[in-house]
Amino acid sequence: MALHEGLKDLIRGGALGHLVTVGRDGAPQVTVVWVGVDGDDLVTAHLNPGQQKLRNVRRDPRVVLSFESDVVRPPGLHECAVVHGRASIEEGGAPELLQELARTYLGPDVKFPPMDDPPPGVRMRIAVDRVTGVGPWAG
Repeated sequence: MALHEGLKDLIRGGALGHLVTVGRDGAPQVTVVWVGVDGDDLVTAHLNPGQQKLRNVRRDPRVVLSFESDVVRPPGLHECAVVHGRASIEEGGAPELLQELARTYLGPDVKFPPMDDPPPGVRMRIAVDRVTGVGPWAG
């Protein structure tokens, strides 16, 4: 699915993503993540490939991400986007993506991760199936 440019701008502007994955027992697990845009896919980076959210995705690739804007629309609702998609795990590349995202989330001169020789980690790639919410991207 082609992502609306307004949604790409919201994400590139530093809106935090609220990532929902499906736990083993079917319960949702929510994690706040930094999110990047790669074409029409969304990407996140994780140094520890054993995190629960990643184990959840390996078992069930269905995910939901939500984002909130500072823009208020009548009758007083903030623009927001709820992105439904399917995630896949890519080995390596986490430090490079984290450094790129840190420029947005922490500032242009930040070194992140703040360590020498970080582990390669993993990247999560999310192929978007549909977008709902309040704003120009809502279908």
